[in-house]
Amino acid sequence: MAEERTFEQKPRAMKPMRGRSMPVPKGMIKKGTLGRLLKTAFKYYKWQLIVVLVCILISSSGSLISSIFMTTLIDNIIPKGVAFGFGQVWGELLGLILTMAGMYGLVVVATFFYNRLMATVTQGLLYRLRTEMFAKIQTLPIKYFDTHAHGEIMSTYTNDTDATRQLIGQSIPHVLSNVLTLLISIGVMLTFSFWLSLVVAVSTTVMLFVVKKIGGKSAKYMVAQQISLAKEEGFVEEMMKGQKVVKVFTHEEKAKEGFDVYNQQLFKDSEKAHVFGNVLGPIIGNIGNFNYVILTIIGGLFLTMGWTNYGFMNVFSGGGPLEIGIIVSFLGMSRNFAMIINQTSQQISMIAMGLAGASRVFTLMDETPETDDGYVTLVNATEDEEGNLTETEERTGIWAWKHYHKADDTTTYTRLRGEIVMDMVDFGYVPEKQVLTDVTLYAKPGQKIAFVGATGAGKTTITNLINRFYDIADGKIRYDGINVNKIKKADLRRSLGIVLQETNLFTGTVMDNIRYGRLDATDEECIEAARLANADDFIRRLPNGYDTMLTGNGANLSQGQRQLLAIARAAVANPPAMILDEATSSIDTRTEALVTDGMDKLMKGRTVFVIAHRLSTVRNSNAIMVLEKGKIIERGTHEQLLEKKGTYYQLYTGAFELE
Repeated sequence: MAEERTFEQKPRAMKPMRGRSMPVPKGMIKKGTLGRLLKTAFKYYKWQLIVVLVCILISSSGSLISSIFMTTLIDNIIPKGVAFGFGQVWGELLGLILTMAGMYGLVVVATFFYNRLMATVTQGLLYRLRTEMFAKIQTLPIKYFDTHAHGEIMSTYTNDTDATRQLIGQSIPHVLSNVLTLLISIGVMLTFSFWLSLVVAVSTTVMLFVVKKIGGKSAKYMVAQQISLAKEEGFVEEMMKGQKVVKVFTHEEKAKEGFDVYNQQLFKDSEKAHVFGNVLGPIIGNIGNFNYVILTIIGGLFLTMGWTNYGFMNVFSGGGPLEIGIIVSFLGMSRNFAMIINQTSQQISMIAMGLAGASRVFTLMDETPETDDGYVTLVNATEDEEGNLTETEERTGIWAWKHYHKADDTTTYTRLRGEIVMDMVDFGYVPEKQVLTDVTLYAKPGQKIAFVGATGAGKTTITNLINRFYDIADGKIRYDGINVNKIKKADLRRSLGIVLQETNLFTGTVMDNIRYGRLDATDEECIEAARLANADDFIRRLPNGYDTMLTGNGANLSQGQRQLLAIARAAVANPPAMILDEATSSIDTRTEALVTDGMDKLMKGRTVFVIAHRLSTVRNSNAIMVLEKGKIIERGTHEQLLEKKGTYYQLYTGAFELE
């Protein structure tokens, strides 16, 4: 017999987007992200955050201790020491030093406590966010994973949560501490001198203008960097997953070129972000230096010219002279002022990146979950001699659909048989492009229905609709006479076994992976399922038999062995209806004969939908549906379709033209 032809399309080579820029999406940072993040933090760590705020307030006042100390020392203690002898002021000086040491000690303790508490708050909050994100992922429909690169989703768990950690644990406390310090400094400055405060206000206005212009650009490109990083990781994940395909088609150079496009965009965004971020500090520092010089000059003029100084401490008494201690303190506070603004400006880009990360996290958490308005459930049942069904908690091997009728407040039980009917079904993954048109088919209990046709004809789409991975646009799908929209999705899928062309194995033992089909299955049931799928022989030859650990999606097994385990997994589930999507595509001819025999036993008494390109696997089907462009163009048994000499005849005779 000649080798059978398959009707697979050849993969199209990836064309790297060289020379095309990736625009930064507008509205990357969702409105209200910061407020929502803080609200979430206060929800779980209210008292810890209140203590942190108090500690930050105490810590912020520490930067002013030296200024107040210098003013008191220069204007009070030193003049008294010069006039009356330093022995007379020793006690006052010692008291001032001890007071200052105590205040600094309090600042150190407060700083330690708020950093310690913030570590707990930050890691605890991230733990909860990651837990909620993973729980959310489990509720999302298949459509979400079909339309989002897996690498980008993973980037939300890694890069975006890390940026959120930076925002919560460092940027927000740092900015809050700086803002409180600035407010306290402004209050002290106004207490000492209105005129010198005015000079500081002018220089601060210039600084804020520079921060807005340059810092805003830095923040913009930091957000772009986060987006580019996610896209690059998505590409890397895709290339890593398809490394064998890349190798076999000698696609290495094209893969490098494709990566270079993403990497180049990431480089450009990162370069611009850090260029603007790095020049901001020196500019703010030099403005602060100019401010320092101007304050020195104006302070000197006040001293030499004898001008009257006004501040809150003397404005109601008619003003007074500007003392040297005030000038010295002002110079120290102005330098500290510029340093704080500089530090705060450096945080702008980090805040923007953190908010972008938090926004992506919340975007994932706000995704619309898979809706389920079904109310018909699947229950264990017992059946008496007259065929009446009674619900039971024990596993009996008899399943029934529990259907509550609201109209007359009654509950009926329908035995699960596996009868599936599709009546004039229309469907499209997107509204503007219809994939299936007027699909009608009937599958009675125990029948084997096969779908054949070229890739893209809609075969897998039909099975996706039976599982309700997607909902139809028009028509009806009935399961044992019940509209599938009325059946809870979890119960619907529990009644269906599925073996996909692409096998997924999880980290764990071989036994664990077989038991994934039914978690309460015993070891004996799992072994029996493996025997049924003819997988028992190769499993026992593994180093540890059924206890052999599988990792990396079963990388230590062949593709055929992995598919045998998938069939065994479906067998242990023991469902009344099964979907086999190219279930034997990766199995050699000899193994296929063994598996076909096992599958025939497995399919006995069950409704089975088979998708196959190898037409030899569908010859014994009760009905074969030939699809073309989303429509069933032929239907019948193998012999009936050959007699028609239509599309199926052409496919079949073409596949076996050398017989």
